[in-house]
Amino acid sequence: MDKNKNYASLKKFCLDQGIDLFGVADIRKVKKDFQLSENSLVKLDKAVCLGLRLSGSILGEISLAPTRLYFHHYRTVNACLDQIALKAANFIQRKGFQALPIPASIILDWENQRAHLSHKQVGVLAGLGWIGRNNLLVNRKLGSQFRLSSILTDMPLKLDKPLKDDCASCRLCVKICPAQAIKDNPQDFEHIRCFEKLKEFQKQKLVDQYICGVCVNVCKGK
Repeated sequence: MDKNKNYASLKKFCLDQGIDLFGVADIRKVKKDFQLSENSLVKLDKAVCLGLRLSGSILGEISLAPTRLYFHHYRTVNACLDQIALKAANFIQRKGFQALPIPASIILDWENQRAHLSHKQVGVLAGLGWIGRNNLLVNRKLGSQFRLSSILTDMPLKLDKPLKDDCASCRLCVKICPAQAIKDNPQDFEHIRCFEKLKEFQKQKLVDQYICGVCVNVCKGK
């Protein structure tokens, strides 16, 4: 089957469902890191990465801590992404191929930041952006103001390529991080400091999940 035609038809389907970001990654070199059974991964060599935009107005309500409004929005966007990923997976299966949708937000180990896979990593390989100083995927147009999900598949698809880009001189997230976990060098991001601040927010009953949104609010793209 034609990889380009498959790519175009799947992308159109996803965009028609309301998706803002679409990319396809070659995952052959990274799927060994996924927390999934080997049997389910044998034939799956690609990942379709989907991004759904967050509300700038809701993010704008955040100053130095997450809000209840953002918490509700965060969960709503994740649920919407999961629904679209399910529909896209069924679209792929109806074409005769395998599709394994990975939810937008199921964390297996919060302290060590482990999930079934890293949507950020898939997003980088799919050409949707780069890992910024805030330890999030940063897109040229949307910054970090979106959520991600992924669909693993064996469908013949054109592959996107990683971008050669970075945050350049922007350090807005470094200055505003309430945990002081964000550093000039993205590799120096302090996961534990970030996680401890997330636990504080939850204990204060600001949100019922380990989320923040402070750095997401200021990361609006180029």
